This record gives sequence, C-alpha cells and structure tokens, in this order.
Amino acid sequence: MISNRRNFLNGLGKLGLGGLLAGVTQPVWSRELQQKINQFNGLPAADLAGEEDFWYAVQQAYTVSPSLINLNNGGVSPSPRVVQEAMKKYHDLSNEAPSYYMWRILDQGREPLRRELARLAGVGAEEIAIHRNASEALETVIFGLPLKAGDEVVLSKQDYPNMINAWKQRALRDGIKLVWINLELPSENNDYLLSQYTRAFTARTKVVHVTHIINWNGQILPVRAIADAAHAKGIEVLVDGAHSFAHFLFTLPSLGADYFGTSLHKWLSACIGSGLLYVKKEKIASIYPLFAAGDPKSPDIRKFESTGTRPFFIEQAIGKAIEFHDMIGAERKEQRLHYLKNYWMTRIKDLPGVQLGTSLQPAFGCAIGLVSIDDRKPAELDNFLLDKYKIHTVSIEWENIRGVRITPNVYTTTRQLDVLVEAIKAFVNTKSF
Repeated sequence: MISNRRNFLNGLGKLGLGGLLAGVTQPVWSRELQQKINQFNGLPAADLAGEEDFWYAVQQAYTVSPSLINLNNGGVSPSPRVVQEAMKKYHDLSNEAPSYYMWRILDQGREPLRRELARLAGVGAEEIAIHRNASEALETVIFGLPLKAGDEVVLSKQDYPNMINAWKQRALRDGIKLVWINLELPSENNDYLLSQYTRAFTARTKVVHVTHIINWNGQILPVRAIADAAHAKGIEVLVDGAHSFAHFLFTLPSLGADYFGTSLHKWLSACIGSGLLYVKKEKIASIYPLFAAGDPKSPDIRKFESTGTRPFFIEQAIGKAIEFHDMIGAERKEQRLHYLKNYWMTRIKDLPGVQLGTSLQPAFGCAIGLVSIDDRKPAELDNFLLDKYKIHTVSIEWENIRGVRITPNVYTTTRQLDVLVEAIKAFVNTKSF
C-alpha cells in the first residue's frame, strides 16, 4: 500500500483540483494550488517539507480565520473548501425531498465510499464500517467483545478518557479485570514501551488496548511489536487510531490489529462527525454491534452501521476529503507535519525552564508536540498564548503528563510558528501571568 501511495505521488500533478471541482468553475486558490503541485511534482517529500510557497498554496484551500492561529488541530481539524462545499451541496439536496434524496440517492454512495476508505487503510472493503468518530468505533468493539467475569484487559493510564471510561463500565457491568500500565513519556525506547505491555500479559489476558499515537503528547507506540507479542499468547489487539489515520504513513495490516477505530475529522480533514471502524473479516461475526441489528452475529460489517437516520451530507463529503488527501500526497503530508513540529520545538528547546514532552525523532512523533515550563502551570501558558498572541492551543494535565499541546496542520505556515516561538520566549521571560 505504501508503495502504491508513493507511485501515486509520481503522477500527482495529473490529478489536481480540476477533478475535485468537476462541474464547478475553478476558483483562484485552486488554480494556484494546481500550479504549485505541477511546479513541485517530482521533488522528494522530505525536500518539499520546507517549501513555503507550496504549503502557502495549500493553506489557501482552507477557510481558516486569519485572526486566530489555530494550533489545536489535534482536537478536530477544519475541512478544506472542497469538503465544505460538498457537504453543503449534499445538505441542500437532502432538504429538497429528504426521504428520496437521502435514501435513494446519497445512500447509494456509501459502498463506493467504503471502498475508498478501505483503499486508504490497505484492507478489504468488507472490513470497514463508517461511523461518527473514534469513540463510537472503539466502543462498538469494547462493548461487543464476548468477555466474561475474570477475563483481563491490558490498557494504559495514558489512553483516551472515553475509552478508559468504556472499559471501566464494562468492568463494572461484567466483572472483567482491567490491568493498568503507566507509561513514562516521552520515550525513544521501543523495547521499554513494548515491555510495559508484555509484562502485564497473563494467562487470563484476552485483549490489549493500544493507543497508536498518544493524544496528550504525540508519542507513537510500537503497535506492531505489541500486537505480535499479544497474538503469540492468543490475545486480541484493539488499536485506538484516532490521531494516526491519515496523519503518517501506515496500513492497518502493518499494525497487526484485530480491531481499529479512528476519527476522520482529525487528520483526514473530513467533516466533523465522521469516523471508521475496522474489524478483521474473520472476527466480525463474534462482535455484537453497539446499536441493535437484525442479526447481531452476522459476519457482515454493515451490521455495525445500524444507527438509524444519519447525516448523509456529512458522510458523503468524506469522499472529497480522501481526494484532497490523495492530491497532496500522504508522504508529503507526513513529512510536512513532522517538519512543522520540529520547526517550533527546536527553536525553544534550549530556553531556560523549557521541557519538551515529545520526541523530535520521526519514529516516535509527528505533528503533535507538548511543551512545559518549569514551575508554571500549563493553563498559564495556554491562556498567555491566546490572550496575548491569539494562538489557540490546549493545556494538558493527565496522569503524569503535563504541558501545552501544540498541533499544527498542513495549512499552518512557518510564519505562524514564528509567532508561537516569539510568544513562548515572551512567556518564559515573564515572572508570572
């Protein structure tokens, strides 16, 4: 799959925004982006990462506010114009005659969309269900697994709260045992990260829950190594990929996951309220759906989509997000995101009292970065950035992780990150705020 993506990059200029805006007069921003794609076609992704002319053209494909520097894309990312326009078009169409256009027209796009998502994930279309977010996808598995009292589940204190609460509810309801590990992060030692999970495995362990990239600080975990160790003991693997899908290059088979859930409104930049669930084909029948289906033991992935009337206009706009992602190129995107994280972090890492909570190495982090200042509360820096510089971030205080999470996206410019660096320097030089 990665090879196919790289082959796609070689012909990137052939796709362009003309295809994304078929039937629509191509606006100035899209023509300029098309020109930049053609101009830089063939340039290695690593070399393109710092070409501001190219990425400025990408920025113009978004409608982000010029009065605010949004560096909390880890929470939810904005959609590019083509995705917004598609969503609005499908919404307007739905309201012309809802039961006709939703069920008889837009619903016919679900299977082609399923195939496109499967292509992006590197799996079969019959293993992908379309959901609203990562929480819904992962809770489908958490509450659907046939576990009984005494069965053990290994998970970490650094996992996402929704997933932690789901497992706690399962433990309360069914008497399963939760075995907690506590990761010391950031880490650039895969042996350490792997061992924290494997040492918790026992003969009663049935499932290991692994967060691919920790949302608090952007730590990438060695999911495949954990999965291989788990499978060797007959343990199933559930992967929280809320922050990894369409963020950096991988395929679901390369992770070795039995189950995987993600949000598409983060790094794919689809509309808010879109996600997907992957279930390995041979495991579908054994998972009960979160919402009742006609046959809960069916081997058909579609049993996980019995949610009733849904926002078709949001779902169908996912297709344009995939096209936009493909047009930029997954490898180019990953290289740019890692470049942006390191751009600001390297410029503030030697300031007095500054602590970096994320690795600068590509194997252990990508876009998400965490910074803390000695003897200062994360909320102080978060408030200072917003009040004094109109930079939107988020303060983190969760278990043993504390700091301000800073998350740029492909529309973020280095000029904006220069403002961030200036702001952090100013904060460091203030005695209190």
